[in-house]
Amino acid sequence: MAGTTQPALKVIDGGQKDRRAFLRELYMAHGGSVYGRCRYLLKDASKAEDAAQEVFARALMHSEEFRSESSPLGWLMKIATHHCLNQLRAERAPWRRWFERDELARPEGDRGAQAMETRELVRSLLARVDVETQAAVVHYWVDGMTLEEVAALLGRSVPTVRKRLERFSALTNEELKVP
Repeated sequence: MAGTTQPALKVIDGGQKDRRAFLRELYMAHGGSVYGRCRYLLKDASKAEDAAQEVFARALMHSEEFRSESSPLGWLMKIATHHCLNQLRAERAPWRRWFERDELARPEGDRGAQAMETRELVRSLLARVDVETQAAVVHYWVDGMTLEEVAALLGRSVPTVRKRLERFSALTNEELKVP
């Protein structure tokens, strides 16, 4: 490419002033291309804007790694591609679904709508078991009684109460299983 000049990184005054100028030049010259790559990979305009900003922030932080003999656009595209692919990988991670499910179950403010949904879910699960298991669950999980106290109250053995609680836990885990 004869006649085109590429931004060169010079170190003057500790490099901060020139690094910002270098980044400004890169952004003016290649911001649209970086955004386009992010938009193509992420398939979402809002996420692409955030990702493009992150790419240039990383470029500023790692500007000393840029070799002036390489293409600035190629360097930025490499950063953009890696960043977007890592973001996509993180979105598919199993922990994200668990986190989102837990966030949805957390009540908002003063006993918000999610608290009501949680209460209804617990009620529907309790309705699927016998009355004695319901009592054991409420005494153990809500009242905070020990297995021995629940067993004495219901007139059952500790192993029987434990089995009832385990069956209810299995039912709950099956109902709340994340796809």
